[in-house]
Amino acid sequence: MGPRIPVTVTVADRTGHRIVPETTRRTDRFPGSRYGNRPTMKDVAARAGVGLKTVSRVVNGEPGVTPETERRVQEAIDALGFRRNDSARVLRKGRTASIGLVLEDLADPFYGPLSRAVEEVARAHGALLINGSSAEDADREQELVLALCARRVDGLVVIPAGDDHRYLEPELKAGVATVFVDRPAGHIDADVVVSDNFGGARDGVRHLIAHGHRRIGFIGDMPRIHTAAERLRGYRTAMEDAGIPVADGWMSLGVTDPERVRQAAREMLAGPEPVTAIFTGNNRVTVTVIRVLAEHARPVALVGFDDIELADLLQPGVTVVAQDAAALGRTAAERLFRQLDGTLIAPERIELPTRLITRGSGELPPAD
Repeated sequence: MGPRIPVTVTVADRTGHRIVPETTRRTDRFPGSRYGNRPTMKDVAARAGVGLKTVSRVVNGEPGVTPETERRVQEAIDALGFRRNDSARVLRKGRTASIGLVLEDLADPFYGPLSRAVEEVARAHGALLINGSSAEDADREQELVLALCARRVDGLVVIPAGDDHRYLEPELKAGVATVFVDRPAGHIDADVVVSDNFGGARDGVRHLIAHGHRRIGFIGDMPRIHTAAERLRGYRTAMEDAGIPVADGWMSLGVTDPERVRQAAREMLAGPEPVTAIFTGNNRVTVTVIRVLAEHARPVALVGFDDIELADLLQPGVTVVAQDAAALGRTAAERLFRQLDGTLIAPERIELPTRLITRGSGELPPAD
């Protein structure tokens, strides 16, 4: 018989309802604890009428079990709802079959295909992916990375928010494979997979220059961020190569908050010599600038870094410098598992090309 535990029940009498304590017995539905106990391999063996070793072989896909015995064991597994305890396997093998992915912002559409690509590679290698967001905060990035290491992930794919990653040195020495994506690590040697941010930005601005523009504005992210700095460098180089001096009011870098970007765009479009074209440094900036231009009287050319959803359906369509987010994630994850397999030694920098997609906004001629 199960243990007797005190419970409170409601009992009605002639004066109404009152609460009195009563004692009742646990039902067989919840033996031992509120949630019940997980079935073990011993339970499976007892139900199937076989030994523990036989159950272990079936669970781990090992040979030496007849089809009939395997069928009985599998039926017992299904009936009991047994699930293999991977913690014991981790202790035996020293690997958790899991990797961590640290993104900048889970809500940013750029990271959707990147995360999916990492997950697909992880799945192909039989590994579980655990991801989280740093929210572009260096302290939060470090906290999240070290939390994943404490959970003994085998490897990390990191889009860095900070610029000093020496905190990872003990983990790297302990064998945690690590690949950085989109931006390089700071103060440590580590694999990194990036897009050609400089070349892509240079090509986008050159495209505007080729269509007759000389007053070209640049609105980008915070200059401390590697990608923002490289895209600014690409803008400057294109203007310098064309012999076009850049006025002070043509560049604006900072947070991608819509209000800040909106104000920057409006200032560039005002005055006696407003810009006739704008190059935007990332997808979030591009979306805000599109809204500003929709309210502007004169047509203004636009080229954005990063593709955006529905860019081809706008009038005109938005010309962009597209980077392959899925390729970034896939390349980084494949490199990570090569580290885990022991086939890589020296860290490398891998740079993937960008692609200019012309849709109309970048081909508008100057309005004056």
